[in-house]
Amino acid sequence: MNEQRKHRIVVLGAGYAGAWTAGTLARRLSPKDVEITVVNAEPDFVQRMRLHQLAVGQDVAAPKLTEVFAGTGITVRVARVVEVDPDRRTIAVADSDGGAEVAYDTLVYALGSSGDSRVAGAGAHAFDIASRPSALRLRGRLDQLSESGRGGDVVVVGDGLTGIETAAEIAESRPELAVTLVARGELGSRLSAGARRHLRQAYERLGVTVVEHAEVESVEAGRVLCADGTVLAADATVWTAGFAVNPIAAASGLEVTEAGQIVVDRMMRSISHPDVYAIGDSVHAIGDNGRPLPMSCASAGHTGRQAVEAIVGELTGRAVPTTKLAYAGNHISLGRKDAILQMVDDQGRAKPKHVDGGRAVRFKAAILAGSLWATSHPTFCLPRRRFRVTTSPSPARERVAA
Repeated sequence: MNEQRKHRIVVLGAGYAGAWTAGTLARRLSPKDVEITVVNAEPDFVQRMRLHQLAVGQDVAAPKLTEVFAGTGITVRVARVVEVDPDRRTIAVADSDGGAEVAYDTLVYALGSSGDSRVAGAGAHAFDIASRPSALRLRGRLDQLSESGRGGDVVVVGDGLTGIETAAEIAESRPELAVTLVARGELGSRLSAGARRHLRQAYERLGVTVVEHAEVESVEAGRVLCADGTVLAADATVWTAGFAVNPIAAASGLEVTEAGQIVVDRMMRSISHPDVYAIGDSVHAIGDNGRPLPMSCASAGHTGRQAVEAIVGELTGRAVPTTKLAYAGNHISLGRKDAILQMVDDQGRAKPKHVDGGRAVRFKAAILAGSLWATSHPTFCLPRRRFRVTTSPSPARERVAA
């Protein structure tokens, strides 16, 4: 390797995928040869899977990234990514000091997703919980309604996992508020029959009203309008009907899907720019079942793990193992005392059996705790000898272990 400078790895985004990947690369590669920089818009690590809890007023840990990466040699840069130039291998960022440019040799793109609010009025009048700042804005609104003494109507739009969890959390934590969930189809349509029954029973217990087979046409101040003419009063509208990836990848010239996700090969390498790896919600990766991986924390882990193996192999000349790219199931919290664990088959269809109640609560809690611990302890089991970058690294792209 050219001793005049180290190989520069830049990781964009420090969510579950980006933070874990950066920390693992720091464990695996020698700091004598590699320097790693993490660029993130916020100074904290955000537990995105718990933002619905933060929104209702619960304490959710958000460790400082400088503390998370202490002792790893990773440089943390708190800045917003403005532009990616994969031909020049540079990143334009904006921070409190203005603008700057960050150069890289290997880029890990993990900017994730945000709430998709393309329906008329949703961006102006609805809250989302796709980021910590937006979850805190919703928290402030819920506080206003609760403290008014008059209660209020909260409408949650979207019956995906985020919407189901959010409606249950608000109803349990804020019983003075009337909560309605708007579902495009049947409530819990992706769950098994038994899990759907449990979900309905939980919502009845919590007092959540469900409007099924409804298409929201627009959101206004104080109400939600559906395509069939239904009008729902809404002192607070929570938008969870889908997520959209950051548009920076598409604007950069990287090969992306129509939805803006970066198209990659089995190693998580961009098919148009092989020095760029994409992971988490930002990537269009085909799973072991031949289908695109869904946006999820599990997918973040799988894609991050494969990217790490590929980058380490690329830089050190080692064979690259093919890691698992599978989606096992859904873990759905229904407030703090109830949950559903629904496993799926290799085609993503719900298996007949499910787990609910206390066992599912404990399982979900273990997943959340484990995800936070693994991300915030990147130096755990720091190897005594980390891999050195080869003097003249020859691409390991074709040396894929069986």
